[in-house]
Amino acid sequence: MKVLGSGSSILGAFWLGLLLVYVGRVDADQHDDYDFKAQYTKYEYEIPMRDGTKLFTAVYTPKDQAERYPIMLQRTPYSVRPYGVDRYRSVRGMELMLAKDGIIFAFQDVRGRLGSEGVFEHVRRHIPKKNGPKHIDESTDTYDTIDWLVMNIPNNNGRVGMRGISYPGFYCAAGMIDAHPALKAVSPQAPVTDWFIGDDWHHNGAFYLAHAFRWFSGFGQVVDDPIRTRPRRFDYKTPDGYEFFLNLGPLANIDEKYFKGEIVFWKELMEHGTYDAFWHERNILLHLKDIRPAVMTVGGWFDAEDLYGPLEVYRRVEKNSKNYNVLVMGPWAHGRWAETPGARLGHVSFNANTAEFYRERMEFPFFKHFLKDGPAPDLPEAYVFETGTNHWRRYDSWPPKNVQTQSFFMRADGALATERPEDDGDASFDEYISDPSKPVPYIANISTRMTREHMLDDQRFSSSRPDVMVYRTEVLQEDLTVAGLITASLYASTSGTDSDWVVKLIDVYPGDFPDPDPNPTGIRMGGYQQLVRGEAFRGKFRNSFEHPEPFTPNEVTQIKFKLPDVYHTFRRGHRVMVHIQSSWFPLVDRNPQTFTDIYRARAEDFKKAVQRVYRSRSKPSSIQLKVLGRN
Repeated sequence: MKVLGSGSSILGAFWLGLLLVYVGRVDADQHDDYDFKAQYTKYEYEIPMRDGTKLFTAVYTPKDQAERYPIMLQRTPYSVRPYGVDRYRSVRGMELMLAKDGIIFAFQDVRGRLGSEGVFEHVRRHIPKKNGPKHIDESTDTYDTIDWLVMNIPNNNGRVGMRGISYPGFYCAAGMIDAHPALKAVSPQAPVTDWFIGDDWHHNGAFYLAHAFRWFSGFGQVVDDPIRTRPRRFDYKTPDGYEFFLNLGPLANIDEKYFKGEIVFWKELMEHGTYDAFWHERNILLHLKDIRPAVMTVGGWFDAEDLYGPLEVYRRVEKNSKNYNVLVMGPWAHGRWAETPGARLGHVSFNANTAEFYRERMEFPFFKHFLKDGPAPDLPEAYVFETGTNHWRRYDSWPPKNVQTQSFFMRADGALATERPEDDGDASFDEYISDPSKPVPYIANISTRMTREHMLDDQRFSSSRPDVMVYRTEVLQEDLTVAGLITASLYASTSGTDSDWVVKLIDVYPGDFPDPDPNPTGIRMGGYQQLVRGEAFRGKFRNSFEHPEPFTPNEVTQIKFKLPDVYHTFRRGHRVMVHIQSSWFPLVDRNPQTFTDIYRARAEDFKKAVQRVYRSRSKPSSIQLKVLGRN
């Protein structure tokens, strides 16, 4: 964060009907008698862009014209429903707070979606050097929209801001590049950034099958009248996603059996299995330079879709700009900070309404200041929630300055310790068989979707599998706080020519940990193995995401990769645990364990492999944590 100045902001409406993750509508935590229709008038416009394309925009203006209001813009690919000037959207959460305070809302279908003209392009490529009106991208469409709004919407105060969650978060990030002078504050929340390295469809090149299939089976459909007709929800004909995807066989069967060439971007996913120009061009992070509006980037520690995005947006803006720039990270699943209380996720309680606190103490003051010259928000550089102790913390940098790297080494008999192994014999390894026909499930229950709760689910079901290596510390005598990126450093071999490596960091609760009260599910929390962070890595990318390489069978190779940041305290009396495995299904597609283009793999390519994890002094497999010292 640099210098705090005056400015403006925008709230983006998060359309929750056709959701990015198909995980169900966010439950509202605010039931209010505020009559939005009585206080606002709705208008619909087709705003011309510089190339002549018109974008459908719904604008809601306060009926009270006693003052001039800022404009809150959201650009979305999901729809600005409902359509028609007499049909009004509902407002909840932050939108409700801003409506009561007085603001002009503008919601826009992006180019090529629903009511807007033009051709839609997923995470449209940014053009750094424009040459004439035909050179358009999301930055120019945002600029042209803002220019039209401030010139044509009566009674605005000349200030505009943006806020959006997930895909709309991408449009926030893109819109703050070469920003219109009226754009004063932007809040990209869970922004989509890089669809090969860390967001949504790929993590370190590993394909997130269940999530991608569910999303594209709906969003990718072409309907005759998109304003009036919604895509059909895919019928799995079973609640068991593990069974469904295993029975599908190789990935190539999906398009042949279900999509039949009609889901255009699915075909592009299958054609770009490496980090080629297709993905590089769509990485918005590369263009986050010299950002002028104030930025508050928001994310959730347990966001299964877009945890990578907010952390990287904050880092890039902080490194390459001199604007006001802050980070907020809470204990939330994808978008759950928008309207829910934020008191718990799955079986894990946070002992407070964390999302309400965020909206009231962080988000609203940020917008109030930059939109209306309200008091300067009391925001540190990083406002982050520490899980484990369940405590909001304030830092002047992220990660905090007083962190030190601490390695935890895999040892014999399933031990995990900070001391480097002494044994240097050839037998210093642990071994398991990875069978693509019996992959390790990612959850203990069944679901066809990528569940939000899996980010902190109980891992006891996984610990008992023979194809999962388990390492744990002794009982901790003092609290251990981890803040920042995690690095997995494995010395491993496979009898195949390719392999996935999944590393999970787990908090093991003591046996006498109390059960929740009330406890409608009957969960027993004693010995609960809470996933703190898990990440997959496709082994053939160990040296380059652009140029994959096969493994030499049974040759020891170092595999080193990053896991997204955490901020978690392992309490005294708990243990630190690490899992290592080679499948995580159907969250991640199956690696055939044969070096090939997995998107075109045949059934005969899928083979069992013997996996070894080495733990000797010269080949010390470890997980490296950023340990925070308390002042």
